[in-house]
Amino acid sequence: MSETKENVFKIETSALRAYTMLAALALIWVYFHWATDSIFLTPRNLSNLMLQTSVTGIIAVGMLMVIIAGQIDLSVGSVLGFAGAVAAIALVNWEFSLPVALLSAIVIGTFIGLAQGALTAYLNIPAFIVTLGGLLAWRGAVKAITQSETIPIADPVFKSIGQSYIAPQLGWILAAAAILFVLAVAFRHAQTQKTYELGEVNYAGEMLKAIPSVAGVIIFIYVMNAYAGIPIPVLIFLAVALLGVFITNFTTFGRYLYAIGGNPDAARLSGINNKRNIVKVFALLGALTGVAALIFTARVGSASPDAGTLKELDAIAACVIGGASLMGGRGTIFGACLGALIMASLDNGMSLLNVRDYMQDIIKGLILVAAVGLDMIGKKSS
Repeated sequence: MSETKENVFKIETSALRAYTMLAALALIWVYFHWATDSIFLTPRNLSNLMLQTSVTGIIAVGMLMVIIAGQIDLSVGSVLGFAGAVAAIALVNWEFSLPVALLSAIVIGTFIGLAQGALTAYLNIPAFIVTLGGLLAWRGAVKAITQSETIPIADPVFKSIGQSYIAPQLGWILAAAAILFVLAVAFRHAQTQKTYELGEVNYAGEMLKAIPSVAGVIIFIYVMNAYAGIPIPVLIFLAVALLGVFITNFTTFGRYLYAIGGNPDAARLSGINNKRNIVKVFALLGALTGVAALIFTARVGSASPDAGTLKELDAIAACVIGGASLMGGRGTIFGACLGALIMASLDNGMSLLNVRDYMQDIIKGLILVAAVGLDMIGKKSS
């Protein structure tokens, strides 16, 4: 009974944190809309904002799962640059077919993740050290294969991955599918309460709770269609986020990650193969970094030696602002995605206000420290 109460308390705390972040995001948007003379909340700028969020958000989904397992990856920015460069060289210099070039980026990212995860799990080298070395090594590898030069990409299909939009009609079809998914999750949650006898089953109540999510989907599609439709990178980001939600909430692997991050010794003694699951989660992050590399490279239309610089810090900051604990065992995909949106909103708004680069870095750094500080204060008071 006490365990059930503890779970309910955790759920309530998580919900409160989510509402707090949504309120903070709303305040940020209102302020920037006022400060930019009503430019920030226009459909065009919101579309650009979602584009900015997509790359960091995709990496943040994978990073969140790594952090939940009590690990960290500082190399994803360099891996993004390397994977994007491999795809560009495969297409432009080696004249491979487009599918092969695209697949090469994801394979490279997955392989790097596997290697770094194996070093962490089986050789007991701290992930911080392994991935810090990777940050330097893979950045060097990018400079080597590109010869420190930018590689332009002319293929229109490749560039469409980062620059194109889907038709508004298709957007509404996807919205209908998303709404059905939200309702299905609400229905399943009600069934879970019945299965585990967590209280009276209230299907109507769960459906009412889903109304804000349904409204959010409708508003999102309406705003995106008011400009040019949903950007393809944003669509990929949303698909990755849904995949992350499914993995962390509805799979044994996802539950293992929380167990490993919460108490690795207890997880091991209960029969969980900690090492194998750590390798898996690093490989998953590597694959998602490869996907992000394709979007980033396609969006700028070239592969450059400095592509992805500091992306790892943006992804980690998004997870921490979203409520993840760097000690492991806590965090949600929704929080990480919301954190990525908050970080992108700050970048976008300050750029519209012509805030100097150094001031943007200082402000984002202070916000990150403040987010962690408030979280620690909340822990001590609970």
